[in-house]
Amino acid sequence: MLLNLNIIDLAVVDALDLDLDPGMSVLTGETGAGKSILLTALGLALGDRADSGYVRPGSKRAEVNIEFDLSKAPLVKQWLIDNELDDDGQCMIRRTISDDGRSKAYINNRPVNLQTLQGLSRQLVEIHGQHAHLTLLDSEEQRRLLDGFAGNQALLDNLNSCYQNWKQAHKQLQQLLKAGSDQAEREELLRYQLDELQQLDLENFDYQALADEHHKLANLGKILGVGQQQLDILYDNDQQSVADMLGHVIHAINELAQYANELNGVSELLSDAEIQIGEATQQLRRFLENQEADPQQLIWLENQIGVIQSLSRKHKIQPEELPELAARFATELDNLTHSSERIESLNADCERLLSQYRKLAGELSASRRRAGAELQQRISDAIKELGMPHGEFIVNLRTPEDAEPQRNGVDSIEFLVSTNPGLPAKPLAKVASGGELSRISLAIQVTTSTDKTTPTMIFDEVDSGIGGGIAEIVGQKLRRLSLNRQVLCVTHLPQVASQAHQHLFVAKNQKAAVTSSTVRRLSDEERVNEVARMLGGVTITENTLAHAREMLVSGGLTND
Repeated sequence: MLLNLNIIDLAVVDALDLDLDPGMSVLTGETGAGKSILLTALGLALGDRADSGYVRPGSKRAEVNIEFDLSKAPLVKQWLIDNELDDDGQCMIRRTISDDGRSKAYINNRPVNLQTLQGLSRQLVEIHGQHAHLTLLDSEEQRRLLDGFAGNQALLDNLNSCYQNWKQAHKQLQQLLKAGSDQAEREELLRYQLDELQQLDLENFDYQALADEHHKLANLGKILGVGQQQLDILYDNDQQSVADMLGHVIHAINELAQYANELNGVSELLSDAEIQIGEATQQLRRFLENQEADPQQLIWLENQIGVIQSLSRKHKIQPEELPELAARFATELDNLTHSSERIESLNADCERLLSQYRKLAGELSASRRRAGAELQQRISDAIKELGMPHGEFIVNLRTPEDAEPQRNGVDSIEFLVSTNPGLPAKPLAKVASGGELSRISLAIQVTTSTDKTTPTMIFDEVDSGIGGGIAEIVGQKLRRLSLNRQVLCVTHLPQVASQAHQHLFVAKNQKAAVTSSTVRRLSDEERVNEVARMLGGVTITENTLAHAREMLVSGGLTND
């Protein structure tokens, strides 16, 4: 569960350090007090997109730190271990946003990317926004909710893998079948192009070696002439060769060394140089003696390089890439030549994968039908509790025969609802009343949340459009939901606030033209005053205070 939220220089929050308890916590305050910025801070810490607009004016950066207790979250502990982010059972997340818009994320003080952060966050916190009823109108969201309720993730993963394999094999098969019409023409072109390339002796092809040999033969006259001059300078000139002059120098230094021992080192270095010059001279002599002009080889090299450069220009590639091109041509030609065998093999793969897909899709459909029957009964019961005594919720699942495979199965899933007796069930999008849609949405969210393992759930004004006795029932449902997880609820309803184990109050302060928001935990007596404010508005009477006390005694201050 979420233990602590720490915010520094984020929007209207200068500094905030907030400890949170297990059970149900409510967050209340006047409109515009800054309740939304707390949820924004949590969202940023959990991986939402950031920009410089979140940084408090005049500050270099904003920072959000959150700490979780993982004592009842073994799956999260294992995830941290698997990703080498564990730290003695701790789970601390830090997100910083600089005034230039750049952001950084850390898990247990180790830098991570947003994808990794979001992978962890999904297992820690689930946020239900105040516009969740709009999201629920989407058919994919309805499918996701049903599969989540049914626990179908492992089955979905297997189905998706099978679907991807079938899709790839099916695509290759269609490409081969399409290519069949112009196969003969393509085969002829490939054979011609391969014949052109194979004249290059591709098995021993080394363009750089050919170019180097051609360069040497083309400049052989200069190599021999200049090389012989250097031999004369180094050794062959009896009067002024480097070897003779160095010998005289060594002799003179050796004589001087009799008087100055320090010159022995100089003499050794010069002697080494004499040996190196001798070896270099021998190597140069052998090289020059082994060189022989070969006009025919030079002509052959020029022709070969010309062919290579012509082919590389034709295919718009570098000369070194010609062998790879030839290999691709050979592979394509082989595939075309043996296309009938390849088509037969792909047909068999497609049939096998399709059969496997149909089996998995059938298992998924059966699971969805079982879960759908239970889900619609639970939500129908919840709708009735929320002031719609004749409300009926239906999970409409249709499975067309021989439907084309899809990533998440072949079922068509649609949530329907009937709010009045005798009227047919309609899609959620066609529910006339906004208040009814809000209640149905809340029933779906609460019902589908009871079987989840997410340790912390946040409800952001999901009770909008609800009031009176129904609001009290909503509060009771959220409190019951908090018996085995942490629930944080932003609300304007006193009936919901009175059910909480912990009440947090958000207030806006203004000093020297600078606005900031603060959050503090309310004492029992302060809770009475706040619930009374939510009940009575500006003027709070003794009757209002008495009503607030009664609500708290029968609600949040009673034992579960």
